[in-house]
Amino acid sequence: MRSLVFPIFLYGAETWTVHCKDRRRIDALEMWCWRRLLRIPWTAFRPNVSILEELKVKERLSSTVQIRILKFFGHITRDKHSMERLVVQGKVEGKRSRGRSPTRWTDIIKATTQTSIVQCSRNAGDCDKWRRIAGAAVLKKNHRQPRPPCQE
Repeated sequence: MRSLVFPIFLYGAETWTVHCKDRRRIDALEMWCWRRLLRIPWTAFRPNVSILEELKVKERLSSTVQIRILKFFGHITRDKHSMERLVVQGKVEGKRSRGRSPTRWTDIIKATTQTSIVQCSRNAGDCDKWRRIAGAAVLKKNHRQPRPPCQE
């Protein structure tokens, strides 16, 4: 699973905008894969936590996606002359379409770190500090603790 299925799933995950509903679907996919691997039928009422403990899973797939997003943001922010940085900072010409604005990639980063994008950019300048912040932000969403309710 970790060498074949998950890398295919995680291809390009750095650029996703993951909503609460998407996180639940990612977790459901992960649990479906683990149950298929262990050949556990759906009629066996086993909680997800017991399966994760049996397999010694330390990090959920949705947490891996969040960490990849935050690491990619740090990588983009540290590169001073990149097109990606200009796009992320919103310094591109043009207008957005009418209606409710869609969730942007930077909105996901702000929600995960619970700080402003300016503060995230400053923190991402220091690799070690950003790595600690990204790890701490995702650690709050550990699989053993209940998830906070969705606010989307």
